[in-house]
Amino acid sequence: MLDDNIKQQLTAHFDKITHDIEIVASVDDGKGSTDMLSMLEELAALSPKISLHESRDDNERKPSFNVSRAGGDMHLRFAGIPSGHEFTSLVLALLQAGGHPVKASESVISQIENLDGEFHFETYISLSCQICPDVVQAINVMAVLNPNVHATMIDGAHFQDEVESRDVMAVPTIFLNGEAFHSGRISLEEIVNRIDDSAAERDAAEINAKDPFDVLVVGGGPAGASAAIYAARKGIRTGVVADRFGGQVLDTAGIENFISVPETEGPKLATQLEQHVLSYEVDIMKPQTAAELVPGELFEVKLASGATLQSRSVILSTGARWRQMNVPGEAEYRNRGVAYCPHCDGPLYKGKHVAVIGGGNSGVEAAIDLAGIVSHVTLIEFDDQLRADAVLQSKLRSLGNVTIITSAQTTEVVGDGKKVTGLKYLDRTSDEMHDIALEGVFVQIGLIPNTDWLKGVVDLTPRGEIITDERGQTSLPGVFAAGDVTTVPYKQIVIAMGEGATASLGAFDHLIRTSAPATEANETSATEPA
Repeated sequence: MLDDNIKQQLTAHFDKITHDIEIVASVDDGKGSTDMLSMLEELAALSPKISLHESRDDNERKPSFNVSRAGGDMHLRFAGIPSGHEFTSLVLALLQAGGHPVKASESVISQIENLDGEFHFETYISLSCQICPDVVQAINVMAVLNPNVHATMIDGAHFQDEVESRDVMAVPTIFLNGEAFHSGRISLEEIVNRIDDSAAERDAAEINAKDPFDVLVVGGGPAGASAAIYAARKGIRTGVVADRFGGQVLDTAGIENFISVPETEGPKLATQLEQHVLSYEVDIMKPQTAAELVPGELFEVKLASGATLQSRSVILSTGARWRQMNVPGEAEYRNRGVAYCPHCDGPLYKGKHVAVIGGGNSGVEAAIDLAGIVSHVTLIEFDDQLRADAVLQSKLRSLGNVTIITSAQTTEVVGDGKKVTGLKYLDRTSDEMHDIALEGVFVQIGLIPNTDWLKGVVDLTPRGEIITDERGQTSLPGVFAAGDVTTVPYKQIVIAMGEGATASLGAFDHLIRTSAPATEANETSATEPA
């Protein structure tokens, strides 16, 4: 299963292993078990410190395997074959079980090690999901550091019966001690803080104790990362407060238009952005959400946690989020049939009937992708024609399991209390209502800027975008903005980074001009007599 190039790379990585590792595989006579054993045998052959054992114990999922430090108490299991994006999760688990340091701050590591209680995490994933590995790896780190944490990754496509019985309609979906815990992206810090009752209070106290910043960047996407780097390089006190680092980039699959990098993936780029920022003296505070901006000699940014930060200047780079339909049933059935990431959640709808809402490029691309997985796709567009590029429309119309409905307004998502069973739409040409029976609704109708907390503080467009000038300055002196949250016309990674640099340079220029000493009225020229 592993080619020679991968084996060579893994051998070099496995040289870092300092502790013996035991892999115990739970198998049966099925093909899945055979394929899993084949992969594990190849991995074990690459290092004398990795041993592989078989078990036919009926207490575990099959195929699955546990990774543990020999002689230690570690509960880290993969149910299914962690190939694709999850192969990295497996390699990291082996390295970390073998003694390689985990990538987390000292404070988070200490917090995990001191968690009290038993925590059994089960994470349902799909192998095509871009964000699932981050969640799997975060929980695996917890299992490596604390024997009270049990981490199990479950390939939903392989254990379809469980997906159905537990109503898993999106990935990643996490269960904790048998109860639904979270669905969607979540960081290591967020997971730990949710199960550590005193974390929020400690974090707020720590943030409140921080000295004022020269530049405080609100938002950790490409614009925010660029702004932080440019500010830090000026030698001024720089902070970043963000819900998550990477922003929308974390939800982007393939990136092929980032100049000088022919091809990369969103999560990988997000990691590189954060590492670049951390190479400077930048104080990154996450996961934190800004709730209010208070003008003053020192600006105050109040956080949802109750903490407050102060800064001489502020750069707003809070980005945008998926636009919702705002119809009955959408919020109720989110992650229970209503989804926003077809690439992540599509495999869970194999053989089912789904709808895609939106006829722009993102909607048509989603319908094309889903058509290769599901039994049928119904694309619903409000306008009287699709708005996607002609080449995408041509590809879509060539597919035999796609129905296109234009001039249609979705009015309700219908469900049975547990999951989606259909939707209602209004034919805008005849005013007739229609019902469609289906099992999934993928919403692809664009983005909305994250500026609700800024209304009345800085000038916004009717769409909620922050109005800026050529230097990134907002209507409030000392407050700058950059990226998708602003009026910049093209929402692209490379443009957001440029805008972040512009806003940072603008903020630095503002600090210089506002801190310069006033010219004395009686100052005399060197050419004038005293």
